[in-house]
Order: sequence, then C-alpha cells, then structure tokens
Amino acid sequence: MCVCTCGYIIAARYTAHMKLLQMSDPVRFPRMTTAELRETFLLENLFTAGAIDLVYVDLDRTVIGSAVPTATPLHLETQPELRAEFFCERRELGVLNVGGTGTITVDGERYPMEKLSCLYVGRGSKVVTFDSENADAPAAFYLLSYPAHADYPTKSVAFKDLQGLQLGTVETCNKRTIYKAIYRDGIRSCQLVMGFTLLDAGSNLNTMPPHTHMRRSEVYMYFDVDPAHRVLHLMGPPQETRHLVVANREVAVSPGWSIHAGAGTSAYGFCWGMGGENQAYDDMDGVSIADLK
Repeated sequence: MCVCTCGYIIAARYTAHMKLLQMSDPVRFPRMTTAELRETFLLENLFTAGAIDLVYVDLDRTVIGSAVPTATPLHLETQPELRAEFFCERRELGVLNVGGTGTITVDGERYPMEKLSCLYVGRGSKVVTFDSENADAPAAFYLLSYPAHADYPTKSVAFKDLQGLQLGTVETCNKRTIYKAIYRDGIRSCQLVMGFTLLDAGSNLNTMPPHTHMRRSEVYMYFDVDPAHRVLHLMGPPQETRHLVVANREVAVSPGWSIHAGAGTSAYGFCWGMGGENQAYDDMDGVSIADLK
C-alpha cells in the first residue's frame, strides 16, 4: 500500500475531493513499488486551466497547490480540512508565477506578477484573487503554504530585482543560479523559505552534493521542463535511494530523512520551498556523493 497522507482539494470548482493516505517512513520506504512511490511523493495533477488545485500533506501540515486563471479571476477559498474562516486565517502563503503575466489581489491591493515573480501573503489576509493578463497565455501560479504563528506583511518581488547566486561548474554538469525570495534576508515570513533555481544550458544536476535536514521538510516543483524531457528526482535515505521520473510542473515532496536532488535530460528550473524548525537556508546535513547508495 502507498504510505503518505495528503488530501486533494479543488477550490475554484467549489467542490472538494479529499484523498487520505498513510504517512511513509524510512523503514517502509525500501519496499515500496514505483507506483506507490509516485502516489506518495509525487504530485502530478496540478496546474489545471481555469481552476485552483490544492493538496494537503500532513508532513509539516503543508499545503501545495496551483492557480491557473483564464477568462475569469480565481478566488482562493478556505477548505473544510483547514477548519478556518478563510485560507490564510492561520497560514502564510508563498506564490511563484511560472506562466504568463498576471495579477494577484490581496485584500484589495494588486500585485503585478510577471514570470518568476514571487509573492508572500501574510497570515490574516482574507481575500486572495488570481487573474491573468491574457487568457490564451495564462499565468501559472504555484502555491506553497505552511501554518504561521506570527504576522508578516504581504510583499512581492520581481525576477529582475532578485540577486542570483551562481553555483556549480560546467565540468560537473551542475552550473546553476539560485534565487532566494522568501527568507531571513529577503521577504520576511514566519517559517516559509522559498525560492527557485535555474540551470544553465548544458547542465542537468541540481543540489549536488545532496543533503538532508530533519528539522525541515522540502518541496520541489519542476518547471520549464521540455515536454519531451524528464527529470530523475533522487530521494530516500542516502544509503537507500530511489528515483522519481518527473515531468513539467510536477512536485516532489521530501521528508526530512530524504535527500532531494535531480538530474534532467535537459536544462530546467525548479522552485524549492521549506517549512519547519528554522529559516537558516544553510541548515543542512551534507552527504558525500561517494556515500550515496
């Protein structure tokens, strides 16, 4: 049987579909089939045109989702599973646009969102609406939310205003640029840390050498993956690894005991997000490549 607990919520259609699964652990993990691994750790059905799709994962009570507005705006509704009057009553929300130009309106204030713009929505924000400038080339908003115990102001940052950190080399096939958006020295938040990484042409490895961090779970959303290509997402304990074959705009969920790395058949981007004990970006337990099994 599959072994992760998460729920699927379709908010914009005003219907709810909840699928509950048993949470996995590193003891059961080695015996899981490919189908069980994919059902547990990979989200394949996000980014539905004209809808908001949400997934509730009991791992750190993460909510992962997407909003793809087309002809009409989409409103982020609360869900019965949250036991809240509105979505951000006790939550903070990070949003990254990986599609066409759009706008997010939070309690009456409009935030223009070009591709790779990021928005932080603080706890207590009541009305969140997503819109696209062009229905034929809609915005594709990726959503990542965690519970929050403090209020921070809603704030956006455009791609052009982010300072990238270059890592890796051509020789090791992992030349890439990391863009931090929501973190201690950027947009302030309660516990959410969020940004994205873009690989240079000719590079395909991300997060090498890999790491774990038991204090925080991490979520990867892969984007700008050519339809004919895939990313092999590596996961599991360092001495008991498995892989997921991931397509464009699919999401891999990583428990604290699992590494999270990947190798693509072409260059791509991925949004990384974390929630847990602290916001120190470099709080990680490194793993030597030679020690991987």
